[in-house]
Amino acid sequence: MAAQTPRATQDRHVPVLLERCVELLAPALQHEGAVYVDGTLGMGGHTEALLRACPAARAVGIDRDPQALALATERLAGFGDRFVPVHAVSEDLPSLLAEVGVEGADAVLFDLGVSSLQLDELERGFAYRADAPLDMRMDQSVPGTAADVLNTYDVRDLTRILRDYGEERFARPIARAIVRRREEEPFTTSGPLVQLLHDVVPAASQRSGGHPAKRTFQALRIEVNAELSTWREGLAAALRALVTGGRIAVLSYHSLEDRITKQGLAAGATSSAPPDLPFELPEHQPWLRLLTRGAERADAQEQESNPRSASVRLRAAERLRTTPDQPVRTAREEPTTP
Repeated sequence: MAAQTPRATQDRHVPVLLERCVELLAPALQHEGAVYVDGTLGMGGHTEALLRACPAARAVGIDRDPQALALATERLAGFGDRFVPVHAVSEDLPSLLAEVGVEGADAVLFDLGVSSLQLDELERGFAYRADAPLDMRMDQSVPGTAADVLNTYDVRDLTRILRDYGEERFARPIARAIVRRREEEPFTTSGPLVQLLHDVVPAASQRSGGHPAKRTFQALRIEVNAELSTWREGLAAALRALVTGGRIAVLSYHSLEDRITKQGLAAGATSSAPPDLPFELPEHQPWLRLLTRGAERADAQEQESNPRSASVRLRAAERLRTTPDQPVRTAREEPTTP
């Protein structure tokens, strides 16, 4: 049988809330020399759309997954030196920008969570629909797989990550079952884990709560890739790198990511003046302006055509002024208009 022709990169991933992200970020990217940073490049769909919509801008695309970075770089080759790929994690954003000769970012986008590429490549171990190696590393050049977590963590730590990262109601019985199972044979592939979860999670919960492996796989993925701590540091780094008038947009896919985003943006959009102060000093004034009312969601039409958009939460903000922790030069004296 003839080998299948690999799908084009743009056909392997449908960017979520694409038009809305362009609408939010493009106003900050219309001047000559504007810099757009995609902190989670993936397969480059959002970056391609923004480079087309903002011909004066250039883009820096960051991803920890070498495979995704290579595919996106090939896709965006037609933009020439307007696109610069960087293999890294976003928590090092200010220093990464300095390395490529950029003093600050006019717009930043993060599309968090697991990508279509990682879900679709079964050998990466992110999906539970087939028996595959329990890997789950976004960057396979670093040590520490999901199998390592399952085979080495004690009941207490397994319970913690399942409860805190997977929001799993049955975290402790699952953790105990994992430890018992590995004493007979270590975990290497997803099949035995999925079967264990089918056996441990009560049938009533499986009927009402979806696939019993969903929350455990989420928890393992977050633990293996240190996603929450990386995102907390990455968001802070992105806000430091954002110039006055610059904009940031974040797409989150579960409540833990979205909570960090909400708290980080709200802190910058809230006055820090003591309540008994008779007037607000400039240094206490908000330095962010929220561009979304709460978290925006994909509409019913997009959710139907792209099921992976069903859980998305979009938040965005604009930087109003400099702050003491901002190590970069501001590009404009005044913020952009709404």
